[in-house]
Parts: sequence; C-alpha cells; structure tokens
Amino acid sequence: MGKIPVKLKTVTYALSPFQQKVMTGLWNDFTHKVTHKVTDNWINALLLVGPVVGVHT
Repeated sequence: MGKIPVKLKTVTYALSPFQQKVMTGLWNDFTHKVTHKVTDNWINALLLVGPVVGVHT
C-alpha cells in the first residue's frame, strides 16, 4: 500500500472576548425542563431523592 499525501482543512472555533452571553441557551426555560424530566421519570427521581433525604434526616 502506497502512501498518498492528503490535504486536511482545519477548522478553529473561538469565542469573541466581547460576547458576554456564552451559556444562555442552557438556562433558558430551566425550570420547565427540570419539571418535565421529573414528571417523565418520577420513579427514578423518587429512588434518587428518597435515600438522600433519608440519610440527611
């Protein structure tokens, strides 16, 4: 098998130092996302929170 040179293009991503809103998409509608996750997975949330509350008390 011969060696064939392949040209690669590199892509560099950077944030502007003037851009202040980096993680706003994470916190948009955060409470709705959490309540939706808990109501969909209430048994898993109960199994997670139950022992933590029991140990704390």
